[in-house]
Amino acid sequence: MTDVLVPLVFISDPKRFGGARRGDCVRGVPAIKNGKLVALAPPIGDAAKLVIPHLTEAHCHLDKCHTVARIGHIGGDLTNALVQQRADKHNWDEDDLRARAIKGLNEAKNNGCRTIRSHVDWTDTAAPPLSWSVLTEVAEETEDLQLSALCGIDQWADPAFATKLGEILALSDGVAGAFVHGQPGLQDGLVNIFETATRHGLMLDFHVDEGLGDLNGLEAIADMALATKFQAPILCGHSVSLMDRDAKNFARIADKCARANITICTLPTTNLYLQGRTDGTPNRRGITRLRELRAAGVKLVVGSDNVGDAFCPLGAFDPRAALGLACLTAHLDPPHGDWLASITTDAATALGCTPRMVDGASLDDLLTCEGEHSADLVAARTPLRPATQTLI
Repeated sequence: MTDVLVPLVFISDPKRFGGARRGDCVRGVPAIKNGKLVALAPPIGDAAKLVIPHLTEAHCHLDKCHTVARIGHIGGDLTNALVQQRADKHNWDEDDLRARAIKGLNEAKNNGCRTIRSHVDWTDTAAPPLSWSVLTEVAEETEDLQLSALCGIDQWADPAFATKLGEILALSDGVAGAFVHGQPGLQDGLVNIFETATRHGLMLDFHVDEGLGDLNGLEAIADMALATKFQAPILCGHSVSLMDRDAKNFARIADKCARANITICTLPTTNLYLQGRTDGTPNRRGITRLRELRAAGVKLVVGSDNVGDAFCPLGAFDPRAALGLACLTAHLDPPHGDWLASITTDAATALGCTPRMVDGASLDDLLTCEGEHSADLVAARTPLRPATQTLI
């Protein structure tokens, strides 16, 4: 048996677990008992493997993925992407939706993901779209796939719509989602979505302030969460407009998010592709204020978002790749082990799941990869493999 390296962020009781400190990890020979990694013996110096829990994909779009080949020439900002993707929906029959969703799921699983949350575009009525019906069937066949209904917050402002959609989500274990982008009816929509989620015990997930400029839906969501004392997980994706808040306004909004226990999900691939566009090379970064949010006590997670569609022609269902891109664009410096929770334990918590630590975990719940440092893991230089294949 050779040494393993376990990032400290994944050890609940470092003193009891043993091993020797190596940077932001603990190194040692794994002690396995009854199929569980229970401790680390002193290191022997042989080549090490990094050991981590499964990844969590906190934000993706299985209904849209892998459509770029038939959309043709794409490009432009968020508005143009919405138009181009909407035009493709005439191709969305049952076979097409299922095949693309399964392709995306398989990619995510092969890249180490266990729990996955996919957003599903809703229609202008409360009746479920075909994509919801198909992906609900896929979720019934797939372990740990969550679905969030993606509606405009202005749709939620209609009480009849909110009532009907809440009933549908309650029956399908869905997540109440909304796109918040400066539409009219924001307050009424927030009142209804929070009331619906409270009534049915639903989690909330927002696409919010997905653009640079004067957008501030995030603060409105935080205000509503604080006023209602909402208890279930709230995930707010994008929040790009925080880049345009001055220090005083940012501090106020971040404080509210921390007190409301809101988790921010940064989505670097799509935001970097769509935001800050000019006639030439962009000179602004379409990503939220990760370092400042973390300093303010706000939980942060990273997601893959769009993969091979009008919103992002590239990308992959791979949270490691998304985190690596976030590290480069937001200057998240080593030790990178400090950010690994954003695609594992903190991401699982944000999706309402119990986070899994390494010490005492079943090998079925662990992954390994070759490497000598947490940066090797984030850089995705080697593939993740099941610990049941590599530690026995």
